[in-house]
Amino acid sequence: MIDIKLLREDPDRVRASQLARGEDPEVVGAILAADERRRSALGQFEALRAEQKSVSKQVGAAMGAYQRARRSGAPDVAGLEAAATTARERAAELSERVKALEAAAAQAGEQLHTLMRTVGNVIVDGVPSGGEDDYVVLETIGTPRDFVAEGFEPRDHLALGELLGAIDMERGAKVAGARFYFLTGVGARLELALLNMAVAQAVGAGFTPVITPTLVRPEVIVGAGFMDAHAEEVYHLQTDDLYLTGTSEVALAGYHADEIIDLTAGPKRYAGWSACYRREAGSHGKDTRGIIRVHQFHKVEMFVYCRPEDAAAEHQRLLDWEREMLAKVEVPYRIIDTAAGDLGSPAARKFDCEAWVPTQGRYRELTSTSNCTTFQARRLNTREREPGRSGTRAVATLNGTLATTRWIVAILENHQQPDGSVVVPSALRPFLGLDVLTPVG
Repeated sequence: MIDIKLLREDPDRVRASQLARGEDPEVVGAILAADERRRSALGQFEALRAEQKSVSKQVGAAMGAYQRARRSGAPDVAGLEAAATTARERAAELSERVKALEAAAAQAGEQLHTLMRTVGNVIVDGVPSGGEDDYVVLETIGTPRDFVAEGFEPRDHLALGELLGAIDMERGAKVAGARFYFLTGVGARLELALLNMAVAQAVGAGFTPVITPTLVRPEVIVGAGFMDAHAEEVYHLQTDDLYLTGTSEVALAGYHADEIIDLTAGPKRYAGWSACYRREAGSHGKDTRGIIRVHQFHKVEMFVYCRPEDAAAEHQRLLDWEREMLAKVEVPYRIIDTAAGDLGSPAARKFDCEAWVPTQGRYRELTSTSNCTTFQARRLNTREREPGRSGTRAVATLNGTLATTRWIVAILENHQQPDGSVVVPSALRPFLGLDVLTPVG
C-alpha cells in the first residue's frame, strides 16, 4: 500500500506513476476525496465525542442535585428534575449523533482503504513507461554460441531432457495434467544441485536459509500484493481458505507481519526455498512444450527487510548476487529494466535477467529482483523504531531470484554437445558430482 502522506503531499507524482503503469490516474482524486471525507467525519466525531463526555458529567451532576433536593424536600425539586431530564435528553441525542458520525467515519475509512489498494506502488525515478515490450536493456553479458559454425543443429531442452532421462512430460501430464512434469535421474539431481548451489551462495553472503510454508492465509497473500492484478494465477483451497504460493516471497513477506523489527545491525536477509505453484491463467498456447511455463516448480528466493533509505542500494546488491549465480552456470544473458506496466503492484522497480535460449533465438527470464519500498510492509504492518525519533515507521522489502527449475532449460541448451550430452558448468560440478550428462540407453 502506498503512503497516504505521499499522496496528500505530492499527488502529481502518484498520478504520473499511474500513467506510467497504464493505470487510471483519476483514482488519485477519488482517494483524496475519500480521505477528506474520513478526516472530516473523524474530526466531527471527536469534537462531538468530547461534548458528549462533558454532557455526561452534567447529567450526573444534575441527577445528583435532583436526588438530594428530593430527599431533603427542597422547594426547587421540580426545576432540578426538569434540568436533569433536559440533560439526559441532550446526552441521548449526542449519543445517537456520535454513533452516526462514527459509522460515517468507518464507512469513509473503508472506501479509502479499498481505493488505496487499487493503486500500485509508486515507481522510482528512471523506470521506463509502458508495458511488457517497453523494457530497456541495461547490459548484455556473454555471446551466444554459433551452432552453425560448430556444424550441428541444437536440440531444445525437452529433446535433450528426454535423451538424458531427465525430463518426463508425458507421465507428468498423465498424473497431473498439462504443464506438469517429472524430473528424473540426472534431471532431479541437476535441480537439487542448482538449488543447493544457490543456497550455498546465499549463506556465504550472510542470508539466513529458510524452508517456507507453501500455503498461506488470505491476509498474507493480500498483504504481499499477490491478489491485486494477478489473482487469477493463484491456487485457492476454498475449504481451508488458504492459498498456494507462487514464490516464497509471499511467506517471507508475512514472516515479520505485525512486528517491530530491529534493523540497527543492518538488513535482515532471508533465502527461501520452496515449491511454487502458478495457474498460468491467460497463457493458453504459450510455451506448451517443456518446462518453461509450468504449474509447479522449485525456487530459491532472496528476501530482504531494510530501512527505506537503504532500499535502492540493496536492490543493486540483489542484482549483483543474481549476476554471480548466472556467471556460475556460464550462460549468455542480458539485464533489463522492466517497464512500469509490467512491474506488478508491489514493485517500484524491477530488473530481470534473461538467459539466451538457442532453439528459441531469444532471451527468456531466469531471475527478477524487485524493490517494493514500503508497499508490502505497510500492508503487513512490519515496522522499525524510527531512528532518532520515538515513533515507528514501515520498513522496505525487496526480493530476488537465485535459482529456479527454469534454469535447467538454459543450462541444457547452452551446454549441449552434438551427441546430445551436456557439459556441466564447472561451478555446478561439486554440487552435482558429474562433469558431463550423457544420454541414457
